[in-house]
Amino acid sequence: MALTALTALLFVAMMAAPAFGSDYVVGDEAGWKLNVNYTAWAQGKEFHVGDRLIFKYTQGSHNLHRLSNAADFQECRMSGASPTGSDVITLATPGKKWYACGVSEHCSKGMKLAINVISDSAPSPAPPLVDSAANGYSTLISWAWAWVFAAFALHKSTIIA
Repeated sequence: MALTALTALLFVAMMAAPAFGSDYVVGDEAGWKLNVNYTAWAQGKEFHVGDRLIFKYTQGSHNLHRLSNAADFQECRMSGASPTGSDVITLATPGKKWYACGVSEHCSKGMKLAINVISDSAPSPAPPLVDSAANGYSTLISWAWAWVFAAFALHKSTIIA
């Protein structure tokens, strides 16, 4: 009985982990900076509602703008910069998304990203309880909680049995 409950709980935990979406560090190890081909970086990746983009950059050297449309993206017309140095953007809606650096001529030198976000047929997943995606711990925390609940279920079923 205890083994069956544990197996079922672990199965549910494994299926729930991907429901939180994927985290993408824009530019991978290079991060958000000049001389990175963000078009090539995005190529072959499939972005879905619920995924998160993580922009890592040196505050003051770069910034991040969300652009409204393709024309603003092409012309590097900026609005609403984020000066944090590490921005996590949850892709909440499907469609085209545009991002660029507004410092000096960085955008015109290629420091910009255009992606297409795909809508999944399933309802949007709930956001994770801990927003530590920039450090890569969300999945680890999900698994830790799954093990805690599994251990509790195993302990509880042992006491009842």
